[in-house]
Amino acid sequence: MSGKIKFAVVGCGHIGKRHAEMIVRHPEAELVALCDIRPKEEVGVAQTDVPYFQDMDRMLAEVPAIDVVNICTPNGLHAPQSIKALEQRKHVVCEKPMALTKASGEALIFKALQVHRTVFGVMQNRYSPPSQWVKGVLEQGLLGEIFLVQVNCYWNRDDRYYKPGTWKGTADLDGGTLFTQFSHFIDLLYWLFGDITEIEGRFADFNHTSLTAFEDTGLVNFRFLDGGIGCLNYSTAVWDRNLESSMTIIGAKGSVKIGGQYMDKVEYCHIEGYTIPELAPTNPANDYGTYKGSANNHGFIIDNVVDTLKGRNTLTTNALEGLKVVEIIERIYQKRNEHFV
Repeated sequence: MSGKIKFAVVGCGHIGKRHAEMIVRHPEAELVALCDIRPKEEVGVAQTDVPYFQDMDRMLAEVPAIDVVNICTPNGLHAPQSIKALEQRKHVVCEKPMALTKASGEALIFKALQVHRTVFGVMQNRYSPPSQWVKGVLEQGLLGEIFLVQVNCYWNRDDRYYKPGTWKGTADLDGGTLFTQFSHFIDLLYWLFGDITEIEGRFADFNHTSLTAFEDTGLVNFRFLDGGIGCLNYSTAVWDRNLESSMTIIGAKGSVKIGGQYMDKVEYCHIEGYTIPELAPTNPANDYGTYKGSANNHGFIIDNVVDTLKGRNTLTTNALEGLKVVEIIERIYQKRNEHFV
């Protein structure tokens, strides 16, 4: 594609505004439309001169020059709104999760293939220097056979986050803790080690019974298809602020741990015959005032979209990888339905 890539953002919450900001900053991108069901003044974009719509169909009809639609709405709307954009022959950038069911994710991919358009998944934690470093270590086989992988995700999400009357915490639009808070880390597991099987789990709702329709805590064990065992331990019941997001890998030739609040630092590295290089600094976490999320790497997402559409690069997260994350979470939640405390 020649000229600037023309983007529209659907959903003007925290993440939608971040997408819009990164698009405006990019020299080869242009923000040509914003859309949200709420009035312009209510979402805090009253000062922008970009055309603003409260109906996605109207936006697509009235701004035909759009090349890419960024879907930044509640989780349960991602698949149907992505399909709507694809039906108008637009490329799509879809925030995580790509869908809330494997079936709706497959329908999205079918439509993308049918109209020959690209769906870009947003899994920005892949860009963090510790994640890139671990990927390289594994691809070089420096750890040897992988024995054990442990992921711990301990965050705070309380009544400051789950506001009455909003989509957060609902079964149909939020979908669950693994979809909204921790799908990034399941993506990293899949990206680094491949698919899992023999899933076992235990789940509980300790202090969110009046806030959400699902669990706040889970312990999940599994086996990797390519060898080794793993576990995912997670909770949003942590008091006051996020505690930890970490991954520990134990292999035949060494062990590593990336940790901190957002997997933003290397905490341990001991590998046979290896000295860790100095890594680039990690971007800070997305700060939303009363809570924080994963690393602020959305600029890399827009870079990748522009480079891919201009033929200079390939997708960082393709739609099949996004679907795989959804499918893994769906299989874990099947165990939740059997072992909910």
